Amino acid sequence: MSENFNYSYSAERQAEVEAIRKKYLPPEEQEDKMAQLRKLDASVTTPGLIASMALGIVSALVFGVGMCCFLVWSQWALGGVACLIGVVGMLFAPKLYTRMVKKQREKIAPEILRLTDELSQK
Repeated sequence: MSENFNYSYSAERQAEVEAIRKKYLPPEEQEDKMAQLRKLDASVTTPGLIASMALGIVSALVFGVGMCCFLVWSQWALGGVACLIGVVGMLFAPKLYTRMVKKQREKIAPEILRLTDELSQK
């Protein structure tokens, strides 16, 4: 009886199998420290960006409603108040961003410094 052993290897197929396998493995308990550092660094600016963008967009819309009150509906008092509120909001949006980022950096600084110390010693 002749027993032949046939083996075919495909790197692409093996990579696909590994990618699928990784989806079903339990997450690693200790994340790569560099990935953790990147995630923490990104988390500093995200809340400030979202809040300042939301304030800027809403303020621009309020300003637009004020302009409509002036130009279309001839309601000068309401238009003036709405435009003033919109302009103040748009001027305050960048300050909100910098303030939120500063607070977030102060909050996360000890963890970032600890991780950077660990990474620079290796």
